[in-house]
Amino acid sequence: MVNGTSALFADSGKGWPLSRIATPSLDDDGSYESDAKVPLSEYIPSIVHRWQQSNSILSLAASDRYIFAGTGGNEIQVFDTETYQQVGTLTGHGGSVLCLYVSTRKSLLFSGGSDSILKVWDTDSLQELYTIYSVFDIGDIFAVIYSEMLETVFFGSQNASIQWCNMTTIDRHTSLDKSGLPSNRFSKFFNSSGPGGKSSPVPKETMLAVPKTLIELPYHNVVPYAHFGYVYCMQIYQPPVHTPLGVAEEYILSGGGDGNVNLWAMRNGTLVCLRKLSNSTSVLCMTVMDTFLYCGLTDGVINIWDLDAFQLIKSVHAHKEDVLSIASFGNCVFSGSAGYVRKWSRDLSLGSRWECHSGLILSTITVKRDKRRVLITGGNDDSIALWDITDSFPNCRPDLSFANDQLLASLATFVSFRTVSGSEEYLADCRRCATFLKSLLKKFGAASHLIVTDNNRNPIVYGRFSANASDKADTTVLFYGHYDVIDASGSGKWETEPHSLSGLNGYLYGRGVSDNKGPVLAAVFAAAELFQEGKLRTNVVFLIEGEEECGSIGFQASVSAKKDLIGNDIDWILLSNSYWLDDEVPCLNYGLRGVIHLTVEVSSDRPDLHSGVDGGIDREPLMDLTKLLAKLTDDAGKVLVPGFYEPVRPITEAEERLYEQIGKNSSIGLSKELLMAKWRLPSLTIHAINVSGPPNQTIIPHKATATISLRIVPDQDTDAVSATIQQCLVSQFAAFKSRNHLSIKINRQADAWLGDPENAAFKTLASAVKEAWGVYPLYIREGGTIPAVRFLEKEFDAPAAQLPCGQASDHAHLDNERLRVVNLYNAKNIWRRAFDELPNRAKLANGLRRG
Repeated sequence: MVNGTSALFADSGKGWPLSRIATPSLDDDGSYESDAKVPLSEYIPSIVHRWQQSNSILSLAASDRYIFAGTGGNEIQVFDTETYQQVGTLTGHGGSVLCLYVSTRKSLLFSGGSDSILKVWDTDSLQELYTIYSVFDIGDIFAVIYSEMLETVFFGSQNASIQWCNMTTIDRHTSLDKSGLPSNRFSKFFNSSGPGGKSSPVPKETMLAVPKTLIELPYHNVVPYAHFGYVYCMQIYQPPVHTPLGVAEEYILSGGGDGNVNLWAMRNGTLVCLRKLSNSTSVLCMTVMDTFLYCGLTDGVINIWDLDAFQLIKSVHAHKEDVLSIASFGNCVFSGSAGYVRKWSRDLSLGSRWECHSGLILSTITVKRDKRRVLITGGNDDSIALWDITDSFPNCRPDLSFANDQLLASLATFVSFRTVSGSEEYLADCRRCATFLKSLLKKFGAASHLIVTDNNRNPIVYGRFSANASDKADTTVLFYGHYDVIDASGSGKWETEPHSLSGLNGYLYGRGVSDNKGPVLAAVFAAAELFQEGKLRTNVVFLIEGEEECGSIGFQASVSAKKDLIGNDIDWILLSNSYWLDDEVPCLNYGLRGVIHLTVEVSSDRPDLHSGVDGGIDREPLMDLTKLLAKLTDDAGKVLVPGFYEPVRPITEAEERLYEQIGKNSSIGLSKELLMAKWRLPSLTIHAINVSGPPNQTIIPHKATATISLRIVPDQDTDAVSATIQQCLVSQFAAFKSRNHLSIKINRQADAWLGDPENAAFKTLASAVKEAWGVYPLYIREGGTIPAVRFLEKEFDAPAAQLPCGQASDHAHLDNERLRVVNLYNAKNIWRRAFDELPNRAKLANGLRRG
């Protein structure tokens, strides 16, 4: 008996390098070079997503809705094929889950493992249906398949047997007695004493507390020595009409440690071996394409068998290491070994290879997902990877302009542009990005132009989708966003390349993916989908600027100058440039603080001096500045600028209720007092103090500069507050009677914004959020500032509403910025409904007056 289990599932380390690809060349002995030595080639499938787990991935299967991954941690992890979110964990096995199989009709999942147990699950409810066990001591279950035609599940085991269970008669063999389970039995073979007189520990029973239906297989449902070695792999084979076997039934193929592939058929209730196909070494994996059988062997060999003639037609030394997994789709075969997957043609001509994992590739499957083809791989680096192999099939070129896959592809391109505003270094990338957005909007049917800004600042992207539904609402909405980002270079703490979109564990990582590129594209795709379907009831105007992170420099003047192009009939202003309070509860944002940024400088007519020579002779600029700054707040931090707090409106009963709703969510854990201080009360911050001269401890600087900001709230007039703080600083400095000079510069300022949570826009968004997330949103404000919001409200005489897209943990502006895939998709769905339902404000007002 061939024994290689421990070698098959040995861990080879963790960590993941960037994917590489190469076309192998031949050694003198005709075998392929080791993967590490192979030169690079042109083809590589794009990686769609990766999931990092805590245990080796030993087996994979997929239904229409889910991807299932059997692990070395005794669990089956479940991932949503659309959102890539992990949606569940199936428990119940008492050992590693070595094999998985989803029925052809996608309704049943079968799992087998090192606990000698076979389990059956419902693929929709993810509930366990049956636990099947043998009366024999079979050891590990390495392979499982299900025949829809025979309605029978077959599984191959470590003790060289193949057993089966007919699902139509399964209820005849039910039992509630757990004493017969393998974990409750002593096996003379598997539990006998080893060196030193010690035996392997018997695994504890891991069944759930609620009894499941136990099935004890009849002793005659077994072929005891199906192979002279472990039964490593199995396949269903239904031959075409022209073959000698005919098409009347499905056959079973099994591969074992004895090097044989056996062809079986059910005859009179038992398995009968019809053929044996002998290979040189153990058969670890196999796949069927038409009448060709591809066998992955130890020592890196792949054999092709003609199942029509039962003849070995080709043998290729495909890998340096064992071929541990193999899958096929169309005319392509994909084989996995140590780290690398190789793509082959039908006749095993090598097409390409690429690195998938940093360890052994233990499982490989191919899946048809919508109109795309994907390859899923799992390895002992504890990860699962999903690859788009659609380009491997020339006749498969679906138009996915508005599918979620294309949304992700467009977002990957969007993120690739290094659109750092305020930097000459990235000016060209910003321009290319603006052109990309303009082209994307035009491709989707919008009228689109670039609006230039003054002083060579980044352009504004304008786009307009005109309503084309038969029941147009005569409504126009303006969606505001930005394509510029904060610089991601220099920190060295990114776990991925910041300008290359990476999918990991249900999240997308990349600079700007959450702030604000992902939310912008969600809105663009929502409008585009409705327009292409002929269902867009509202006119949707996009203004996407490239200077938001620098205070929207040039935005206001350019928009005012192009008001005729943009339109004077705007009903609502919408944006998505904010985040939830936590990672669980969706929110709507109805308020932002404004800001005044200023620089305060105190300088002397004298140059920088030495404190040992000139110290104590005259007033020093830095001492004057620190004393002046101290006059701005009292010891408790209260701002002492005259009249600073007087315009702040008292909280209303309606807003009190909004805070109460937030307080009911224990996951947020923020008090009303703290939230009010952050959101609806003004504040003053001293950000930095800089001095002239060299950085040593003996210099008296001739100039000291402080940067200050004031966050202001609704009802505080920005110009009035700006004038008051300047007057305050001047009067306080005059009282010093200093010979130094004071200068004040207002760098930029923006108004606060307060929306109406009771208006039609917020109500429409709230209803759409409830539909998408299953709960009504929390209504929140934020302490930050978006300069364009209040300007747009005043310029177009239209109210604004904001839908936060990301979670609190998105790390916007920080390393490892991310956005959950499901948040992106749900944001698109919410905007789609909003664009469909938002009413015309004039008609709404007339209706209210008549009411």
